[in-house]
Amino acid sequence: MSKPKGFMLIFIPSATVFISSFCIMVLELVASRLIARHLGSSLYTWTAVIGVILSGITIGNYIGGRIADKFPAKKSIAILFTICSAACITTIILNNLAGKWIWLWHFNWPMRVFSHVALVFLLPSTLLGTISPVVAKMALDRGLPTGRTVGDIYAWGAAGSIAGTFAAGYWLIAAMGTVTIIWVVGAVLLFMGILYWTRFWPLHIWAVIFAATMAMAMIPAKWAQDAGASVGLRKANDPKILYEDESKYCHITVERDSSNPNKRFFCQDKLKQCKILMNDVLDLQYFYMQIYGAVTEGLGKDKEKLSILAIGGGGYVFPRYVENIWPGSRIDVVEIDAGVTKAAIEAFGLEEDTTINTINMDGRNYVDDLLKQKRDGMKIPQYDFIYGDAFNDFSVPFQLVTKEFNDKIYAILKDDGVYMINVVDIFNSGLFVGAVINTLEQTFRYVYIATEIESYTTRNTFIIVAAKCELDLPYIISQYRGGSLKPWYPSDSDINKLKSKPAHSVLTDNYNPVENLLAPVVRNSAKTISAENIIKQAEELNQQGLFAKSIEKYLSAIKLCPAFSAKSYNEIGVMYARTGNLSEAVQAFKNALEYNGTSDEQIKGSIHYSLGAVLKTLGRTEEARGQFNNAAKEFRRELDENPNDSEKWNVLGDILVTTGDFQGATEAFKKAENLNPAAKYYYAELVIRLQNNGRYNEAIEILQKQLKLAQYNKQDTDVLRIRKYIKSLEYKALQNR
Repeated sequence: MSKPKGFMLIFIPSATVFISSFCIMVLELVASRLIARHLGSSLYTWTAVIGVILSGITIGNYIGGRIADKFPAKKSIAILFTICSAACITTIILNNLAGKWIWLWHFNWPMRVFSHVALVFLLPSTLLGTISPVVAKMALDRGLPTGRTVGDIYAWGAAGSIAGTFAAGYWLIAAMGTVTIIWVVGAVLLFMGILYWTRFWPLHIWAVIFAATMAMAMIPAKWAQDAGASVGLRKANDPKILYEDESKYCHITVERDSSNPNKRFFCQDKLKQCKILMNDVLDLQYFYMQIYGAVTEGLGKDKEKLSILAIGGGGYVFPRYVENIWPGSRIDVVEIDAGVTKAAIEAFGLEEDTTINTINMDGRNYVDDLLKQKRDGMKIPQYDFIYGDAFNDFSVPFQLVTKEFNDKIYAILKDDGVYMINVVDIFNSGLFVGAVINTLEQTFRYVYIATEIESYTTRNTFIIVAAKCELDLPYIISQYRGGSLKPWYPSDSDINKLKSKPAHSVLTDNYNPVENLLAPVVRNSAKTISAENIIKQAEELNQQGLFAKSIEKYLSAIKLCPAFSAKSYNEIGVMYARTGNLSEAVQAFKNALEYNGTSDEQIKGSIHYSLGAVLKTLGRTEEARGQFNNAAKEFRRELDENPNDSEKWNVLGDILVTTGDFQGATEAFKKAENLNPAAKYYYAELVIRLQNNGRYNEAIEILQKQLKLAQYNKQDTDVLRIRKYIKSLEYKALQNR
């Protein structure tokens, strides 16, 4: 580069520091989004991101000053920019790896978040921070006035930071996505390095490597996906993910349940916001939605149409439920994120021509607009039901839980209307839910609570129902689907304890420390997230046949978070049974049953069945029969709640064959076949799989059950066919001894 004259003397240093500061702030905004995929978006996340980036800049400024005094400025700037471009790649790799590092989850939650952010973003922010002092030294070496030069450098650096903040927040993230932005920032930094030292050939070699690496990370071709995933540049292709996008507000995915293709999860950042059965939108999967449904059906059963407002769309599960039961109703959904609506349409079953009316704005602003229209003499809707569905334990829009907002909700509710919200808290801490109750009682005369499980120590979902008139909430809920819902209703004493925990404080627009109130819940959730990660590792080890290591991981998960005891002990029991350690398997299954009350998994019937099978193998026939009967009872209970689960009907049929209830088994298999025509091939496919894997005795055992069932139903042709099949497998089993 030739020496610039006049205006260019200060322009080049100013432009350089503008670009470096621009990149730092883009990186800061991107950091918050990348971290949210693993740790959610909370006060802790933002505190860690801002603190780490500022720390990096501070350290970088210190180091940069010493570099400026010891080395030529132009060459130093070129090398620093180039190293910064390499650091951008490390952020992608380290973020993917840090989310899987179990050792980080042993820290308490604030330290866990800080450690992740520091590992990923401290280095690049430090390197970018070194550039400004070197640029300032370069400008001063050109003989420019000291005060003016330093002022210009600071001003252009601040301008770059402002521009980077607005560009990333308002445009870049939504337009390009976080990972693409990091690659673009890396490319810009590399270009700046080459521009400052064009003839330095190692920079051009790095440019080729950078381009090849970027191709591995960005190109959709399979070879690029495999190569990029192998070195941590991108996530491995997950067949369960049906949809993935990055909106202005969050990272959105729609996942398919591997065991049930009709079941899908709607995820925002790291949280599964809702779940749906694609073939049955009326089968509400989440407990809080079932409570919403129970209250809505109980109070709205005599109404032909409803007028409802949902604050927060999620996957549009509950609005679609109302749309199907009360066609022609006014259904308004206020969802601030248009990307959520798009995802619901493309992968979660929401029809484009739905009668649901979506308003893409903040819920508080929408309610404010309605009341302004009312003051101006315009007619506005009065709602039968208003549902709050914008909260989780990591992020709560504080403006939606204040007394001022509740007063506005009251104003747009009908006289017999009901306002329902769900919040996450732990009873023994209870700061947030207590404050929410106190606040609602300032506006509504009648406030009721129902929770998912009776627990004082674990994370729980509290459904709070506020009404203008008195309700018999337990009775209303008991009428829902034959009384299948069994919530816990905290006593008056329990509720008074909750209200006293935040010192009877009321949340207002001027006083609303929601993050501090939720801090105990966020810290507790860290254990759950950690246990989930350990269980994923245990599952992978199990699939690889490394049973001893898998069992060790499951035991670690149990120790960290007892809520996973039932699921973990069940898997341990299955592994012991597979390896012939039947006594250990029996104990593991018994442990699973003992801890089942602390688990959300509906696996009690499966545990009884597995325990019965092991006891039968050990010759403990009477005990086995008792377990099989218990399994049948549990499966019937689960099927009462969800009668459209063909897989459970199949399993129930198998259990009933084992207990000798052939009539019941026949009915179960017929129901499975009616729900899923492919179900009649269930046993045939299972027998073939077992036969192909040399597990002849297991295949024979299944065929013998089929034989008994065919004999009971007097299906002579099937009896002959199954007997021949059994004989052929017995012969093969003898040959392979």
